[in-house]
Formats: sequence, structure tokens, C-alpha cells
Amino acid sequence: MKRIILLSVLIVGILAFSACTEEGLGGKSSISGNVEHHGQPIPHAIVYIKYGASELPGTTPADYDAQVVAGADAHYIFEGLEKGDYYLYGIGYDSLIFENVVGGIYVDLHPKEDFETDIPVTE
Repeated sequence: MKRIILLSVLIVGILAFSACTEEGLGGKSSISGNVEHHGQPIPHAIVYIKYGASELPGTTPADYDAQVVAGADAHYIFEGLEKGDYYLYGIGYDSLIFENVVGGIYVDLHPKEDFETDIPVTE
């Protein structure tokens, strides 16, 4: 009887530990979208991502875990993510107003989800 209880506790512990994943790479989810200033695409913007964050962690590249450069169509994508909290921060240049634009957004990502969200940026 003691062996069965011990084995049950061990199995539950292993399952609980394996179910605990942290934000970051290694999953089957993605976050993608466009970087936009007042609905207008911002091509070649740099998009930073912070794992495990629900608020702006800072405004310098060192504050983030990874980055991608949006395409000429302003589209960005982060793939292979675990579920969890992520903060995205975009930096670009709006050639219509000749100004740098920045902004960010929080994402609560679910397992095996392809989440789409545009990043609103402003002066």
C-alpha cells in the first residue's frame, strides 16, 4: 500500500512539474501582426518581445529577450513560443510625418495558439 501511495505521489509530482512551462521559446504558439501608426503600416519597424511581462519593461533593447524586424509590409512574427505573458514593443519611423514612433502591447498567449495583434505606435 505504501508503494502505491508513493508511486501515486511521484506520478502527480512529475505531471505537475512537466505542466509548468515558462514563457519563452520551445512551444507551439506564435504572435504576429502589423506595426501601425494611426492605422498606417510602419515598414521595417523593430519589434522587441519580453517573456513573462504584462507591462512595459523598459524602452531599451537590453530590456527585452528577442527582436525581429518587420517586413516592408510592416508584418512581424514571433514563432515557437510557450504559453504565457508577453510584452511587445515596436520602434519605427513614419515617413509621412518624418518622426520616430514607438508603442507596445501586452499579449496573454495560450497553448498552441496563433495570436494576431497589431502593435499601435505613436510619436
